[in-house]
Amino acid sequence: MTECTLRLGRFSRRFSPTAWRRVAALVLVIIVVLLLSLALGRVMLGPGALLEALQQPDSPTGLIVQELRLPRALLAALIGAALGVAGWLLQQVMRNPLASPDIIGVTSGASAAAVSYLAWLAAPLGMAGLPVAAMLGAMGAALAVYALAWSHGVTPLRLVLTGIGMAAALGAVTTMVLAISPLTTTLSAYVWLTGSVYGAGWSDVTGLALWCAALLVPLAALMRTVVLAPLDDALATGLGLAVQRHRAGLLALAAALAGVAVAWGGAFVFVGLVAPHLARRLSRFPGTAQMVLALLFGALLVMLADLVARTLFLPLDLPAGIFVAALGAPFFLALLIREVR
Repeated sequence: MTECTLRLGRFSRRFSPTAWRRVAALVLVIIVVLLLSLALGRVMLGPGALLEALQQPDSPTGLIVQELRLPRALLAALIGAALGVAGWLLQQVMRNPLASPDIIGVTSGASAAAVSYLAWLAAPLGMAGLPVAAMLGAMGAALAVYALAWSHGVTPLRLVLTGIGMAAALGAVTTMVLAISPLTTTLSAYVWLTGSVYGAGWSDVTGLALWCAALLVPLAALMRTVVLAPLDDALATGLGLAVQRHRAGLLALAAALAGVAVAWGGAFVFVGLVAPHLARRLSRFPGTAQMVLALLFGALLVMLADLVARTLFLPLDLPAGIFVAALGAPFFLALLIREVR
């Protein structure tokens, strides 16, 4: 059985048991990766030592696991989950398999705003304002793309082309800010632009989790709109969908999710591109299960990248974004070649 329909009075919902079984399997894989992240590092822990560290937070190994490794792994998962859902949303709205937050300018907007904050406002205002700056930059970039693409409405093709141009322009702004900034600011900004969860704490995990929860609530209410988004505009209008209004709302949600992810972890590129494609391989119907799969694949990608970055080159602790980009770049080229053919 590939699909079932649940009916309770006027409420009906179609779902795929196969897709949800794959969701459960992916959750188990993520749990395994989480346990590996807690056990591996400069201090290697066996199963017994790991269990003891989880039970005794005040012990030396307990401090390593519960104050250093666990919040770092959870923050990586949250960042990847937000980027995965943002990319899935953008690909639905724009009807383009190559759409993602970093390609259409949302990530570039967050990066430009964050680097500008690091250069000129971090000293007087402190680092607490960095997430706010990144989120405002992402939302501003999305608003600018939508406004520039408007011509008696907005089509997915115009959104993609305008977003690519906006990403290039904002990338130039980021480079200019780095060029005129002090050396210390430039070095810290480069690490942040690469994408890293180094030094993550519980306050970071709590802050990002609250933002993600707040943004997923309206997304759940708009799932019917998301499912109809890939349809032709005339057909969607005939089904009673206010196409332009809902397209703007979904674009804003995607930009906000990408913005909060970039705010706490930096510019992790290609996560929003790769995760939705992996999700569609496991679930063809663009419903809740496919969104959850994109969320889980995004979390898994960033967690694995951070685990490799932290353990493969000891004693160095490299930015996880390097390894995400190393995976995403050939994936993007393969997609591009397939679309051309």
